[in-house]
Order: sequence, then structure tokens, then C-alpha cells
Amino acid sequence: MLFEVVRTRGGGGQLTLSHDTPKKLVHRSSPWRITFDTNPDDCNLNCVMCEEHSPYSPSHKARIKGELPYRRMDIDTIEQVISECAPHGLEEIIPSTMGEPLIYKHMPRIIELCHEHGIKLNLTTNGTFPGKGAQEWAKLIVPVGSDVKFSWNGSNCESQSLVMINNDFDKNMEDLRTFIRIRDEHANNGGNYCSVTLQMTFMEMNLEQVPRVVELAINEGVDRVKGHHLWAHFNEIKDQDMRRSKDSIERWNKIARECIEIAENNPLPNGKRIMLANIYELDPEHGGELHPAATCPFLGQEAWVNHEGRFDPCCSPDELRQTLGYFGNVGGEGLLDIWQSTAYQHLLENYLNNDVCRNCNMRTLPE
Repeated sequence: MLFEVVRTRGGGGQLTLSHDTPKKLVHRSSPWRITFDTNPDDCNLNCVMCEEHSPYSPSHKARIKGELPYRRMDIDTIEQVISECAPHGLEEIIPSTMGEPLIYKHMPRIIELCHEHGIKLNLTTNGTFPGKGAQEWAKLIVPVGSDVKFSWNGSNCESQSLVMINNDFDKNMEDLRTFIRIRDEHANNGGNYCSVTLQMTFMEMNLEQVPRVVELAINEGVDRVKGHHLWAHFNEIKDQDMRRSKDSIERWNKIARECIEIAENNPLPNGKRIMLANIYELDPEHGGELHPAATCPFLGQEAWVNHEGRFDPCCSPDELRQTLGYFGNVGGEGLLDIWQSTAYQHLLENYLNNDVCRNCNMRTLPE
């Protein structure tokens, strides 16, 4: 038995039973967005759920001891791929979503490439704005930014620091306001409007904070609150997964309903309604399955390139996505040849035969 989603105006939804099946994926002639794993091992925080930088991560400990190298992408790879794909419908790029991309030494050049090729920058940052500070980074990012996602997991210092170790919440708030002010000034003068998102990981330790973050976002003029349920990379955090039991799912559902109600009844300062992404109820009778009819939002639409130039089909943890197959290296075949390859087409048509894809918490609800 599958599910149907009853959507609400607040951007969430409630699951009811249905017989929907996943729709066939659309394979674009080229990706509209590409993520580059620029510097996944560079970060100034230690978020508990992070695959690489958590205090529980063995690879993080190994790099500190010098037992593993730090992975950093050659800027020539990025320039090559953008030059190849920009004439074929590339709309935006994302620098590494693992680690802190603003630490990457070639980040200013990436922004220049966006200007040169007429593409947008979609950025995920931990909000610390290393090096230049929030004001100077905002001046660089806002003119080419499509969306900037601030990693955010609480509405106060205690709750934020519980998840994002070494974080300074007061400075986060100051920098968020600085970024939004510069964004608004630029847009009001006829420039690009760069949306701002607060992005959460839904866990037991910050469950009660989710509605409070929605309220904070509304008060600060944030466009969207987005989140994902936990990838439990380590045994130490498996008890943080809100999908682990019927009781935890029901408690999550209560929070989701509260968030949707807040969004529906409290407009942003500009009068618009805040968007909620991935905040909807789960079915407690089906083990918290996200939605059996949900489809992959990435295959056939977006591409990933790892630090060595390896083509990857999605953003799942590295050891998991490698089980989906090897498709090639953009330094050899070129990204577009890999994109149209038989191996990649086979994955698009059969991805739900893979455990990685069936269990993926990134699949999206059918429209």
C-alpha cells in the first residue's frame, strides 16, 4: 500500500493511503545544476551529524593525525566542466556541501566564473563566513546567488551549539542579518534577488527547536526553512533518528503540523508566506518511510563531480553512492559524454532496485 500527499498552503503535507507509483524520471540533455566537491574536508565546525567532521567520524580523526589526506579540487576541473556545460543549459553550480566552501581558496574565482558564464551560485554554508566576514562575502555572493542555505539547528545558543559544536550563535544571528540586509539592498536597487534558507537536520536533540527555527526565520525575513531527516552515519547518533520508532514518528508529526500552522498564520515581513521544504508528516504504520511513490530529484537533472573529477550521480554519502556504479571521470570522457552514457541511463531506469535509493531520505514527494 502506497501513500498520497495532501498538501497544505504552508508547504508541508499529510500522508494518506493511495496506490500511486513512482513516476519515470526525466533525463535532460544536460544537467541544469552541478555540484563540485571542492573541499569536503575543510571546516571550522564539528556538527554531530556530519559525515566527515563529527566528533564521531573516524575519517576526521584520521586526518587530524595525518593518516588521511585532505581532499581539495583543482580549479582547472571546475573551469573545464563549466566551459563544457554552460552552453548546454547549465543554470547554476554548487561548491561543496560537505565542509565549508568559503574556506576553499578558489572560491572568489568560482564567483568570477558565474559572472563570466551567466550562471548562478547556490551555496550551503555553516554561516561563519571565514576570512572575509559576512559583509564582504555577501557583496560577492549576492549578485550571482540563487539561494544561500545557512546550516541552522536551533533558536538559541544552547540548542544551536548542541548540534553545531564550536558555533557562536550570537555571531550567527548578526551575520544572518548582515547578509539579508545586503541582499535586500541589492535587490531593491534592481539587482539579483538571492533567496535565503535556514537548513536543518531533523533529530531528537533539536526536535522541539524546529518550530522555533521557523518562527525565527519568519521574524528575520528568511525565504525558506528546509531540512532532512538524519543520515545516521555513526552508532552514537542512531537514537537521534526521528524515523526509528512509531513513537518518534508520531512526535515528529506533531512538530511538522505545528510548523505548517506557524507558516500559514504568520507572513514574512514582505507579506509573503515562508516556504517549508521536507516538513511533512510521516506514516507511523510504515516505519517512517518517506513516501514509496517519492522520486529522486537528482538523476537526469543534476550532476556531482568529486574532488578528483569522478562523476557522481547524487549527494548520498560517498561510500553509498559509489555502490551505484562507476560512470567515468570528467577529466577524461567529459561530463556530457558520461551524462549520455549507457551506464548512467541504466541507473535512471533502475535506481529503485538499489537499497541506497530506496532508503534515501532525499527523495521528494510527487506533485
